[in-house]
Amino acid sequence: MRRFAFLSMILLFAPVAFQANELSISQTDYAEKLHGFWLGQCIANWTGIITEMDKIGGEGERGDFYTREDWGTTVRSRRWGGELGPPKTIDWVLRGPAEIWDADDDTDIEYMYQHLMANSPGTKLTGEEIRAGWLKHIHDEASAPNGENFLWVSNQRAHDLMREGLVPPATGDPANNQLFEMIDAQLTTELFGLFAPGRPDVGLAVAHLPIRTTANGEAALASEFYVIMHSLAAAVVPTESRKAQVHRLAALARAYMPDESTTAKMYDFVKLRYEAGVPWEEARDDVYRRYQLEQLDGYTAGPRNPVASGINFAASMVSLFFGEGDYQETVKIAVLAGWDSDNPAATWGGLLGFLYGKSGIEQAFGQEFSDRYYIHRTRKDFPVPDGIDTLPTMAAVGVEIVDRIVVNEIKGKSHGDQWVIPLLDLDE
Repeated sequence: MRRFAFLSMILLFAPVAFQANELSISQTDYAEKLHGFWLGQCIANWTGIITEMDKIGGEGERGDFYTREDWGTTVRSRRWGGELGPPKTIDWVLRGPAEIWDADDDTDIEYMYQHLMANSPGTKLTGEEIRAGWLKHIHDEASAPNGENFLWVSNQRAHDLMREGLVPPATGDPANNQLFEMIDAQLTTELFGLFAPGRPDVGLAVAHLPIRTTANGEAALASEFYVIMHSLAAAVVPTESRKAQVHRLAALARAYMPDESTTAKMYDFVKLRYEAGVPWEEARDDVYRRYQLEQLDGYTAGPRNPVASGINFAASMVSLFFGEGDYQETVKIAVLAGWDSDNPAATWGGLLGFLYGKSGIEQAFGQEFSDRYYIHRTRKDFPVPDGIDTLPTMAAVGVEIVDRIVVNEIKGKSHGDQWVIPLLDLDE
């Protein structure tokens, strides 16, 4: 693991209460932010599904992609580059208080991991616990309702390997899983960062095995980038703009990545395009040309696969930088950017949902949202009535996990409504 000397920058942050090298957090406030995380993910996930796999490159140097002008319009797309599909409108997918959010693969694996963490005697899941959880809560394709178990690429391969008896991390080992460089871990492990507020070293340790359940190499590195950002989100300067907060989080996470890695080079390339002042559509087209067509910066693994980790990481950097911390703008760009568009949308929807909190998301849209979540749409055997959980309950479970990690892993304090979290000793 790379040293965390870059975390000296955390001293520039101003948490809710800040003394020397300690971070003090209200548990009540954190629960509201975790509610915002789940809500922000649901909105972005379902909005992103509208354009998922619509635009994956196409012909020509600039490709065939959506632009800002496509938002709110009715289109007929060629999903996966195939035949024209039925008309659909690219717009927000929202669920009011009387409705229910359906689970999807951008949220349901994280839900499962949270459930496993809550019921584990330890603070880090073991390979055996992960395998048992996957086999219990994920349908086999043969027995799934309508033959659909809502797993794809590396997740599906890992599930198959678990059924054959393999235990993580063997399920993400390139020797067993040829799909280890796909996007899967990037959309299933961000939550682990939120379990370790202000301490990405602990967040990475807790997420290490879940990430390697399906990923390795650059795909694992990209997943760690997101975990770091989510962990440090607890320590942003509350008086700073969202743009400053998000860009600082990204810079801290980038400092963790080796400069020679493809993932770091993708980050640097998109940031340079942002700083050059080009439109986001041009930056996205540049990503397409540089990585899918020219295969630069060492991007040779699955370069033309629209669900590869790399191309979707680069696309997510476009929406991150050009969205500038605004929830709606960031998610819109992610939805329109192309490739596996619901996944970067859900990632940033969750991070910004955490930063905004439930009330901030509702204020941004000027309405109240459903707080119910139908996990049994995609997964099974959870102890919730009719397969429906609630976002406040999910947030409360998250707080309980954080409490255990703060006390047992971080060696912090939990008293009353407060966590006091020691930040890293940079002299170690």
